[in-house]
Amino acid sequence: MAKANHRKYELLDNIVQAINESGWNVLYAGDTSQHPFLLKIYKEDESHLLRIYIWNLTHGGGAARAADEYRIQITGVIHFEQREGEKTLILGWWEPVGVFAGFDFYKHNGHLGASPSIQIKEENLRNALINGFSACDKGNNEIAIAFRPDFFVEYVQDLENLHQLGASAKDIEVVEQVVAGNLEVNSEEVRALSEERQSIIETINKKLRDNGFKKRVLTAYSNKCAFSGIQLKLVDAAHIFPVSEPNSTDDTSNGIALSALYHRAFDRGLVTLNEQYQIVINETKMDKLREIGFDGGMDIFRQHLRPVIIVPPAVNDRPNVNFIRDANRLRGWNL
Repeated sequence: MAKANHRKYELLDNIVQAINESGWNVLYAGDTSQHPFLLKIYKEDESHLLRIYIWNLTHGGGAARAADEYRIQITGVIHFEQREGEKTLILGWWEPVGVFAGFDFYKHNGHLGASPSIQIKEENLRNALINGFSACDKGNNEIAIAFRPDFFVEYVQDLENLHQLGASAKDIEVVEQVVAGNLEVNSEEVRALSEERQSIIETINKKLRDNGFKKRVLTAYSNKCAFSGIQLKLVDAAHIFPVSEPNSTDDTSNGIALSALYHRAFDRGLVTLNEQYQIVINETKMDKLREIGFDGGMDIFRQHLRPVIIVPPAVNDRPNVNFIRDANRLRGWNL
């Protein structure tokens, strides 16, 4: 392993922040002063062990290279390595817009030779900033993937399928148009894709919806927990009326910003808000917790609750009373 320089630490920070902001956790599985970086990422019952090679993307430069080409210049590595149980990521980071590029390990797992570099088109980097994701057909049977940081985990989860998108140029064209929100792409074209391609489209579209909802809700509440006022990047965008229910929506008015603790308490019916935006504690459940000796921290839990939620300044962003009423009924509240 090569020693990681100061710039590599900054790139590692970008990776860890991307993973954490997707709600996943990071453990350092190796010495962070060494490159490649070894990380274990996990959430609930799913985990991945990652071997990550990363460099800054720079303009190709020189008359021999295309003007719209960016590349990683590989230094300190003779060949890329992948061990059993690992996923190997070969990444570039384009600082001007803040997007990653991912390259196919299986196309670059031989001896790298002198002064090696791997390229991607600027168009794909810019498309990734707008749409979250873009597949670049490099014309040499390799598909490079540009993606925003909020798509980092999805890239890891579907790594192999993403780099195999180039089974046909038509596949890439349809996927790119769907991701870009092109309504002219009809359902028959999507159904004509393989199951793997359809799964990619479904994953990306779901992520786009989730991220849009999250960004709108957290912005409306200034990234503060509506129940406690805490920030610390520990705040979720929660649905008031559960997203699993048929009549739920991703409207901002069906969202509320909650810290991880109060989000779980809200979902489990321990605390809620009423139609006057007052915060209400379920005293019956609190009594039952006392009876079984599970009341540790109850006073602190109560102490940090506001009497009334933080209310977004824009009227259209505030919790809709119909969502509040339906959610409380669903969770068994009688308010």
